[in-house]
Amino acid sequence: MFKVLKQDIDTIFEQDPAARSYLEVILTYSGLHAIWSHRLAHGFYKRKFYFIARVISQISRFFTGIEIHPGARIGRGLFIDHGMGVVIGETCEIGDNVTLYQGVTLGGTGKEKGKRHPTVLDGALIATGAKVLGSITVGECARIGAGSVVLKDVPPNSTVVGIPGRIVVQNGKKVEPTVKDLNHSNMPDPVADRLKSLEAEIVRLKEEIKRGEHTNVR
Repeated sequence: MFKVLKQDIDTIFEQDPAARSYLEVILTYSGLHAIWSHRLAHGFYKRKFYFIARVISQISRFFTGIEIHPGARIGRGLFIDHGMGVVIGETCEIGDNVTLYQGVTLGGTGKEKGKRHPTVLDGALIATGAKVLGSITVGECARIGAGSVVLKDVPPNSTVVGIPGRIVVQNGKKVEPTVKDLNHSNMPDPVADRLKSLEAEIVRLKEEIKRGEHTNVR
């Protein structure tokens, strides 16, 4: 157990350059507090002490702003950065070395029974405000852009952006889950790319019209 707790702390030092000391991390990082509270709540949940598990979960939510259902299964090395507004549903399964940013929702799509929340595999990164909904799978080392809404499975080593989420990068190259690019501010934007393409086409057409007018004058 202590090994897992230490790994949670070490993950913060690996992922967050602002972390300076163990004392600072232990006392001030709400993402770490939420994860530790969840590990305690999940232990009660597995033993069918559902009420106690929910009480611990709600107390943690009050103090951290992060809501993790005690039934969710979380692997090692989860990093919740600036976690305010993060929601993780009851049947979520999160692998190792996953990164979640503020405002991320791993939720359901209705009142269906059984597995109704996402499975996020090792090394995935889900950026600020993204919503991943339903019983879908986010593959290993996948990246989901800020503000995206994902309703379908995401293949491994893919980048998804937009509403609804669209795969914009899939190179098929295997990447170790513990080594991932945390720069989610420079993801592809297919809408912007399309607008630039249309703008270039309009410029080209205007030039052709001008040439045609010049020829007619002659």
